[in-house]
Amino acid sequence: MYKKAIEKVTKFTRPLLSISRAYGYTDVMPGCSTFIIINDEGWILTCKHVAEQIRIAEEAYKRYASFKAELSAIPKSKSHYKTVVKELEKKYQYDHKKRVLVQQRNNLADVVDKSTGIQCFNHPEYDLALIRFNGFGQVLCNEYPVFAKDSSVLKQGMSLCRLGYPYPEFSNFRYDADKDDIEWTNQGKTGTPLFPIDGILTRFCADNNNRVVEIELSTPGLKGQSGGPLFDVNGIVYGIQSGTISYPLGFDQENKEIFVNGVAKKVNDYSFIHLGRCVHVDVIKEFMDTHGVKYQVG
Repeated sequence: MYKKAIEKVTKFTRPLLSISRAYGYTDVMPGCSTFIIINDEGWILTCKHVAEQIRIAEEAYKRYASFKAELSAIPKSKSHYKTVVKELEKKYQYDHKKRVLVQQRNNLADVVDKSTGIQCFNHPEYDLALIRFNGFGQVLCNEYPVFAKDSSVLKQGMSLCRLGYPYPEFSNFRYDADKDDIEWTNQGKTGTPLFPIDGILTRFCADNNNRVVEIELSTPGLKGQSGGPLFDVNGIVYGIQSGTISYPLGFDQENKEIFVNGVAKKVNDYSFIHLGRCVHVDVIKEFMDTHGVKYQVG
């Protein structure tokens, strides 16, 4: 049903690939989220909480650099060295048990051929962000999204699909112990697969002013799909995936006896329904208009 639409939407949907490391650990954790390329002027669209990862990464690096500078100034021959280090860790709130972020690198993949930097514009209220690339020669995209001109066609029961990158499979990264840093490498898998998930429109979600700002679907938006497009069978974009809300179903089972491989066991089960929430296309178009971003409608 969505085969042709997915082929169309794939052309402008991209992953934000992330790697991160926590204080006191050498293992590097991969992560993904999603964005869409809007036009040939270097604009992309994603969620605010996705774009915030860029700021968070920069702040984490600066903070860790400051910590290491203070740490290196402490003579290791000094009595109570370990005590002083613990006090410094407390100052920076670096706790081994809490896996505090110290390093994160992000890669906005396959957008432009080169860039001198980016500018981020967060929506003041909703989970939206625009990012503009500067100093590029060419946008690496030849087909851009078409946003719904008339959102009144959205009705409860309408089938819609989301596309994104929920399950990171790339492995081209490592921790360099000599530099005490994480880095991208030329070895390992560089890509990660797209994952579509469809559902029917269940509810329209309004803000405190009773304006419809989100679309709810009967299926969850998966972690990593945030910032990915919500589209119909023709590939027309009606929103972007933002989050998932969970409600208890009330079918809880406690000390329920079941048989597993012929053996009786008592189990507990608490059932939830998970419903994806997407930022409404009208909110998206208004936001792009505010920043003078060129886009297509249809």
